[in-house]
Amino acid sequence: MKRQSSLAMLVLAQMPAIAQTAARPNIVYIMTDDHTAQMMSAYDTRFVETPNLDRIARDGVRFTRSYVANSLSGPSRACMLTGKHSHKNGFTNNEHGIFDGSQQTMPKLLQAAGYETALIGKWHLVSTPTGFDHWEILPAQGDYYNPTFIHQDGSRAADSGYVTRIITDKAITWMKEHEQATANPKPFALFVHHKACHRAWLPALEDIQLYEDRSFALPPEFHDDYAGRQAAGLTEMEIGKDMDIVYDTKMYVDSLTPATRLSASYLNMIGRLAPAERKKYDSFYVPLSQQFYQKWGTDYNFLPLRDASSQAGSRDAELLEWKYQRYMRDYAKVVHSLDQEVGRLLDYLESAGLLDNTLVVYTSDQGFYMGEHGWFDKRFMYEESLSTPLVMRLPRGYERRGDINEMVQNIDYAPTFLELAGAPIPDDIQGMSLVPLLRGKSSPKQWRDAIYYHYYEYPAEHAVRRHYGIRTDRYKLIHFYGHDINAWELYDMKNDPHEMHNLYGQPQMAEVQADMHRRLEALQIQYDDPQR
Repeated sequence: MKRQSSLAMLVLAQMPAIAQTAARPNIVYIMTDDHTAQMMSAYDTRFVETPNLDRIARDGVRFTRSYVANSLSGPSRACMLTGKHSHKNGFTNNEHGIFDGSQQTMPKLLQAAGYETALIGKWHLVSTPTGFDHWEILPAQGDYYNPTFIHQDGSRAADSGYVTRIITDKAITWMKEHEQATANPKPFALFVHHKACHRAWLPALEDIQLYEDRSFALPPEFHDDYAGRQAAGLTEMEIGKDMDIVYDTKMYVDSLTPATRLSASYLNMIGRLAPAERKKYDSFYVPLSQQFYQKWGTDYNFLPLRDASSQAGSRDAELLEWKYQRYMRDYAKVVHSLDQEVGRLLDYLESAGLLDNTLVVYTSDQGFYMGEHGWFDKRFMYEESLSTPLVMRLPRGYERRGDINEMVQNIDYAPTFLELAGAPIPDDIQGMSLVPLLRGKSSPKQWRDAIYYHYYEYPAEHAVRRHYGIRTDRYKLIHFYGHDINAWELYDMKNDPHEMHNLYGQPQMAEVQADMHRRLEALQIQYDDPQR
């Protein structure tokens, strides 16, 4: 307690006088899991409509080049909390990581600056949350149906209902209690961390029929053969052979269903439903499952995507596209519920008179593959998982509107929130405050012209090899490394936005390649990454 008080005094002493006397904005940070920009209509209108998420962008700003530092849930969250790359905050991967909660974090610095802080929803950092005056978190990944929450006193209890709605309920309840606690409540920073849209995309029961009349177009690179890209060919996240027929597409009938690697996990998830809820769930998925097994049998060999692609019109190709459609429909259903609940949160802020003095941020912990390269999941430095949606509704006094095209990263959120709070930004934070981008119509003359990425989790689920790299406005250089791989990839993002043609080693790219190597090394020195 003494250390916390000392930190608070130090921060307050360094705060600008205007920040201590003026009304400082509240911060509502909404982060989803695995929500990709392709499935948000402010970015892409091909698949779904997200009017409430788009409302944030319409009334504020949309970042068109928003990236993560490590495309994996726990590490991405650690980067956000600390403003530092994974090798600096110590949480590099989900398999063996435990977040060191004793280290400096942005919520602790906000507390010291006089903010009330709260976290509700997914934590996924193993250790107990620190830096929050209030928290209620899901254990590990959490559940979609009737989820259990861990409370600040260590107790656990299940809440009835759908997880996205429950998290929103808890967030609104906390804000109401915060505003009613005193006549002059502190400014607050509320972190609303949703489970959606994480695998296995279980919809709210009232949304279970949505999108069943939709047929989604295949991405142009759906039938990728991974030529010239060794790491892509080694991965295990193809919709064709790696998407579990029970766990992911929900094809389960007691008497017909074969055991799969993940079928027990699926039964645990839907086993949380109350009898009446399970009846409604089964009334939709069981007939679908019966039709599936009657057509395809129970021991069908699911071929790799590139094998099926050579048999257009074949049974393999038909099954592959069927799995894609089931994936897209269920994912879209989860997004629909998420969009509704974000709208409800915005409506509360407006009705409570809080909206105009609140920074509302919506983003995801990383992007996701919706069939691009034949994949689901994330992890790679390829564009779909490197990028993430980022929209903000700005508090009064910040006039920027429309698109912001500078390159930003999730290590930037910590210094941004600190500057908005009037708190000093520690020198060891590696991100850049976005406040200069939010102040007006013009952009700052000096901004980063490249971002650095590093992924560590291998061997692990989906078998994506470790890699690091640099992305500039035009080019991307990636190095895959480890005991079974040492491969470089170079892409021209202007002429090859889908990253199908590895140009590394091509004579005509020698000058660009050498320049990208120099710039990569400079970033590794700047961020003090010992991998170099």
